[in-house]
Amino acid sequence: MGNRAPATGMPAICVMAMPADANAAGDIFGGWLMSQVDIAGSIVASRRAEGRVVTVAVNSFEFRQPVFVGDIISCYAEITRLGRTSITVNVKAYAERLRKGHETLLVTQADLTYVAVGADRKPRPLP
Repeated sequence: MGNRAPATGMPAICVMAMPADANAAGDIFGGWLMSQVDIAGSIVASRRAEGRVVTVAVNSFEFRQPVFVGDIISCYAEITRLGRTSITVNVKAYAERLRKGHETLLVTQADLTYVAVGADRKPRPLP
């Protein structure tokens, strides 16, 4: 995919970075972006698990570019590994910078692992 957003497929989530998500310098907090990435990954994992999942590991997380107030963040998530109860998801977050002529850049890439859990919050096998 490189630095450009995928030509096909739909993002797991799409959200605008707002002033409340920024630090005093006007950059978006890394923790806010990590949260969006985790939400995107969990949506894909829950669909595959056909139910509840919990985040058990952030295997890698790379901030490649800053995110600014007003950027539209689109997170694309793809399952990369399935275990008996676990699902590893790769998430790529792209920022569409409206103030720069709709420039779109890869800003973050991460690999997260989720585990399917039952009502008792204990791991359960994937369907």
